[in-house]
Amino acid sequence: MPHFPMNHPARPLYRVLSGLVGLYILVFGVYGVFETWGDGLFDRSSNYALGLRTNLAFSLVSVVFGIFLMIGASRRGNLGHYMNLTAGVVFLVTSILMMAVLQTPANFLNFSMSTVLVSMLFGLVLLATGLYDKVGSEEHAEAERRRRNHPISEAGAR
Repeated sequence: MPHFPMNHPARPLYRVLSGLVGLYILVFGVYGVFETWGDGLFDRSSNYALGLRTNLAFSLVSVVFGIFLMIGASRRGNLGHYMNLTAGVVFLVTSILMMAVLQTPANFLNFSMSTVLVSMLFGLVLLATGLYDKVGSEEHAEAERRRRNHPISEAGAR
């Protein structure tokens, strides 16, 4: 089983970061829906929302993901942890796949290179927040602090 830090002192900061990413994606999606309303779902024209190229399908997916991330950021338990990990992986995989088909007709979400870069950045931020916002019992957290501050682990770190 992988090791995730539990009850990290910066958890509130990580939740705020994931909430800000979710808020940006939600605003981007809503603005994109208004900009692309009336176009085809997978239209490849040059519609932009908040500096990123979009179409109606990508805007609608962004609204859903923005709401998903806002819910995850508002949860105090491990649900937000798993939601951030999942969203981070989804953003990274999607950005790599869309970069692979950027100049082809398979670019159905109308990505541009700037959209790929922002998606990768958001994926990395969400993955990092997911790695550090796990909640555990106080016993688990205390055991981790003892293990981290054990004299043998300090000698091995030198």
